[in-house]
Amino acid sequence: METDSWIAFNGVTPHTVVLCVVSLCLLMVSALVSGAETSFFSLSHNDVRQLRERKSASGDGVLKLLGNVELLLATILVVNNLVNICIVILTSNVVDATFTFLRFEFLFKTVLVTFLLLLFGEILPKVFAQTVPVRFACFAARPLLVLRWVFYPLSYILVRTSSRISEKAAHRSELSLDELADAVDMTQSTSREEHEMLSGIVNFANTEVQEIMKPRVDITAIELTEGYARVKRVIIESGFSRIPVYDGEVDNIRGTLYVKDLLPYIDHGDDFAWQRLIRKAYFVPEHKKINDLLAEFQSNKVHMAIVVDEYGSTLGLVSLEDVIEEIVGEISDESDVVESFYTRIDAKNYLFEGKTHIGDFERVLELEEDLFSDVKGEAETLAGLMLEFKRDFPRKGDTFTTHDIRFTVQEVDGHRVDKIRVTLP
Repeated sequence: METDSWIAFNGVTPHTVVLCVVSLCLLMVSALVSGAETSFFSLSHNDVRQLRERKSASGDGVLKLLGNVELLLATILVVNNLVNICIVILTSNVVDATFTFLRFEFLFKTVLVTFLLLLFGEILPKVFAQTVPVRFACFAARPLLVLRWVFYPLSYILVRTSSRISEKAAHRSELSLDELADAVDMTQSTSREEHEMLSGIVNFANTEVQEIMKPRVDITAIELTEGYARVKRVIIESGFSRIPVYDGEVDNIRGTLYVKDLLPYIDHGDDFAWQRLIRKAYFVPEHKKINDLLAEFQSNKVHMAIVVDEYGSTLGLVSLEDVIEEIVGEISDESDVVESFYTRIDAKNYLFEGKTHIGDFERVLELEEDLFSDVKGEAETLAGLMLEFKRDFPRKGDTFTTHDIRFTVQEVDGHRVDKIRVTLP
């Protein structure tokens, strides 16, 4: 042994050979789980669908592992870390038994082990798995199932611990909608339009379908037995692209007629069987949140829904445009007719339609938001507010006063309040 050399070779013993073989096997395990992590989480929906259709043993193993992604990831992390620790310990013993260092021992061990682990245990297997994710996942499925079973206690503890930490972190970061609403109200730098949009976003998840729907009395619908000429006339007069079709009464909605479906048959006579073009109607309950409705519109690729109560009776109609308007405000297109829902008589007297939403009423008169929350009950419109006041069907000339504002029923159509005179203090 040369004393002036920084390293000396001590020879190879059977013990070091065994350690090298074990380290090599562990390095292969590390490569397997590292590549499996990349391959499993690189699978597309189409890949998963093909594995289901193929119905092979390896494919079933992949699907079984994907059935609990958190446990799969925990198993990969546990195995990879344990294996890497064992590799570091074994390679350190091999180096100590094979070589004698006078200097640079720590640097040599660090560079060697890091190089082996990164190149053969991480980089190469992940690059290969990224290239052929399905094949690699099928190859690694059975070994991973065994490893998941072996290391299940540790993996389960890791999953439960991480879940608890995530829940606590989420709980600490929770901000109630009321707090968000207060924050929006305190903003001073935004314009009125921006403030209304922010308020719409905050209140979006709490808004129910019944609050934004077009009521039953305002629905344009077609009777199932109507002739084709009448159908075309209703379409032209309404300007709507989708119209509900009912049989006998509006409570019995049979489907939805899409105007675009009629275009190839626009020149047909009155005897044309337009009923065969009716599409299935989409029904939603009155208390459904509009954020859930928006998600359903997107997933089912529909733009309009019929609102029904618990007995299946038709209450109204809601469209995708109605939902979006809750955030961005009123949307006007070329088919919309500009129609004011109120008339100003003088400085203190206004004439409102009964179907006017209470929120719009407060906005027009620049009243405090939710001013009538203590008296409106379940009412959403001025007509509903009159019903709450009288606890019966209002009659023409009935007068009610609240918050120094006088409401006078001006016009009534049957049991429906059409016009209401409002007198300010």
